Amino acid sequence: MQLELELNGKRRTFDAAKSDVLLDVLRRNGYTGPKRGCDTGACGMCTVQIDGEPAMSCVTPVARADGSSVETIEGLGSQDDLHPIQAAFVDNSALQCGFCIPGMIMRSKALLEENPDPSEAEVREALSDNLCRCTGYKKIVEAVLDAADRMDGDAALAADGGTVALDREYPTRRGEGESR
Repeated sequence: MQLELELNGKRRTFDAAKSDVLLDVLRRNGYTGPKRGCDTGACGMCTVQIDGEPAMSCVTPVARADGSSVETIEGLGSQDDLHPIQAAFVDNSALQCGFCIPGMIMRSKALLEENPDPSEAEVREALSDNLCRCTGYKKIVEAVLDAADRMDGDAALAADGGTVALDREYPTRRGEGESR
């Protein structure tokens, strides 16, 4: 079958098997930002936006994506001109191995488009479907809150090198407040 979609703002057509999921087609065609983590939609590493909504590309049949607008991490800023969310992740040291970060950033982008001034609790809830095995999530949440300020035009925190203070550790799936 032919998969037609608007990918990162450009009309694209890809060959796809009916049994393919969107992640298969993206990665076969050089879009390696969405990562293959679980193949069950449980980890969020493959998160992309489909028609402006976060979606797990590892469980999205190509037929569901056909005709849609799809955005991957490759559609955000470039190495020389980072998107404010990407810059906030870098400036807040919100990455370690980096494997989960594309999905985290795409989920964060969806949140900030829907709610440009989220609370800490709203950030934590939005990111609850995305797993990170390296961090305690604190810096990731700080980065998203910082990105919200930057995207609102208030980059004062970034200018003076400050970070957003959090009132507690990120709750993990193992229990409230446990660190990883």
